[in-house]
Amino acid sequence: MAEKEGGIVKKGNEEGTKMAISLLEEFELPLGLLPLVDVIEVGYVRSTGYMWILQKKKVEHNFKMISKLVSYSTEINGFVQKKRIKKLKGVKAKELMLWPPVSEIIVDDPPTGKIQFKSLAGITKTFPVDAFAAGQ
Repeated sequence: MAEKEGGIVKKGNEEGTKMAISLLEEFELPLGLLPLVDVIEVGYVRSTGYMWILQKKKVEHNFKMISKLVSYSTEINGFVQKKRIKKLKGVKAKELMLWPPVSEIIVDDPPTGKIQFKSLAGITKTFPVDAFAAGQ
């Protein structure tokens, strides 16, 4: 794929997970935002901000602090910037009986302790950033 051209790629669960966490740290995003399992590959193109994650199977994670079930596909990708992921694909959050895709994640800047999730359907949800800390 053209988006991946010139990207740094880490293969395998250990190296891929380390890279994903280092990207979250670099862009000041909560470290528990992407609870990954059985990572196959993580890649990042510094010139465009495009990042992708491949994992063996879909992962559903319940963020207990906010009682929110989130589904992570086998392929997750988007464009990462400081405190933001845009054009996100592969992440869905359960709302009532529906699973609308999350298209953008934004950590408030200046910091308010809040993080926003936007969907293509026009739904925006705001939660405490702490709900997405590592281990949540």
